[in-house]
Amino acid sequence: MGTEGIVGAVIGILIGAVGFGGFLYVTRMTAKKQADDIVDSGRKKAEEIHREAELQAKENLLAKKTELEELRSKTMMEVRRERELVEQKDQQLKQQSEGLRKQEKMVEASQRRVTEKLERNTKREKDLEELLEQNRRQLHQITGLSREEATQRLLSLLEAELSSEIGRRLLRHERNVTEQLEQKARDMLLIALQRYAASQTSEATTSSIDIPSDEMKGRIIGREGRNIRSFEKETGCDLIIDDTPGVVIVSGFDPIRREVARMSLSKLIADGRIHPTKIEEVVRENEKEIRKVIRRKGIEATDEVGLGGVHEKVIDYLGRLHFRTSYSQNVLRHSIEVAFIAGLLAEMVGLDENLARRCGLLHDIGKAADHELEGGHPKIGAEILKRHGEGPDVVHAALGHHDEIITEYPYTVLVAAADACSASRPGARRESLERYIRRMEELEAIAREFKGVQQAFAIQAGREMRVIVSAEEADDQTAAKICRDIANSFEQRLSYPGEIKVTVIREARFSELAR
Repeated sequence: MGTEGIVGAVIGILIGAVGFGGFLYVTRMTAKKQADDIVDSGRKKAEEIHREAELQAKENLLAKKTELEELRSKTMMEVRRERELVEQKDQQLKQQSEGLRKQEKMVEASQRRVTEKLERNTKREKDLEELLEQNRRQLHQITGLSREEATQRLLSLLEAELSSEIGRRLLRHERNVTEQLEQKARDMLLIALQRYAASQTSEATTSSIDIPSDEMKGRIIGREGRNIRSFEKETGCDLIIDDTPGVVIVSGFDPIRREVARMSLSKLIADGRIHPTKIEEVVRENEKEIRKVIRRKGIEATDEVGLGGVHEKVIDYLGRLHFRTSYSQNVLRHSIEVAFIAGLLAEMVGLDENLARRCGLLHDIGKAADHELEGGHPKIGAEILKRHGEGPDVVHAALGHHDEIITEYPYTVLVAAADACSASRPGARRESLERYIRRMEELEAIAREFKGVQQAFAIQAGREMRVIVSAEEADDQTAAKICRDIANSFEQRLSYPGEIKVTVIREARFSELAR
């Protein structure tokens, strides 16, 4: 190899080195650019992550803030509600405190008036003693009478002077006491009625039965009347089948037998098989069923009132009252209502509430057997209760809740008051308009029959009679006799629930013209 070959080799090496260096430079620059791109991409991602983190933090903060606001609102509402309740209680306490202050003032005023009256009475007694001593000395000086004679004459003079004054004071005090007692009794009755807000107790025991067609009437009568005769024999009630379309009427004075007859006829009509054997079978089934109903109604009544230890026979009598009505008022519901009202009254006057309820629930028990025994329902009820171990208060409440009221039996008075409230309140008992008008006219006509009566007015739905008599034809004693005679005539000639108050008014009127 020559010199040219060596030069060429060196040149080739140099060229290769330059090319390799350029390759390395390009490679390094490319790597640097890629590294810069990676760094930029990482920085951008980091910035995006940072922004997302900030956004998420802001959203979480906003959610927390909203939750805190809601919690704050609820807390404020609860605080406001508690504040209102506290203010209401404060207002109630203020009202109660004001009422107590008023009562204290009233008591203080009453005590002051009593003290003043006592002082006046003491002063009057002293004045009378001084007057008596003065008269005694004058009598001794003037007449020379003995002490006994002077004392007798002085007492006669004092009696004549004070008799009219004593009479006026007694009448005034009697009138004041009567007004106060009437107001107190009225308030107690109103409070008892308000505390016991009973539903309307007006129910009617129907005796009519609907039939699907008039052809059923012939099947009820049967061939030659054998079905209707068998039915009347088994039930003890009459069947009235007339020309009224779609109706058959069951008639009977005993409400239990009438209810058995009604149920039996309804089942026979629904079954369609009507013959003597089937009639006897259905009636026997219904008699067993009605006995179960009676026992259940009696137990429900004692449970509702809260009584225990009632004899089973008394419970059965109570259940029978469910089928008894008085002027369309169900007697069992009436008895329960009387029990609650009597219990409330007893509680207010300091008597035994449970005993008053017992007396009220059992006071009309005689109506369950007055079709079977002789006498009025008060007497029958008293005998039933006495026979089955009830106490004297309960027995006398049944016996005397209408007229035989004795003060040594206070529960009889409570039951009588509760019975009058239940029977005479609006809606308890109903009657037709024609009958109501006829009864009002009859009351006024009876009152006008007596001599001296000028006018007579029936008021308070017939529970009070206002009579005006002539002052010229009747004096006070005659007016009192007329009042008593009118009340006796009502008792003897009329039948009515509750009581009728008769008030006779006698007044003289004078008029003149001033010219």
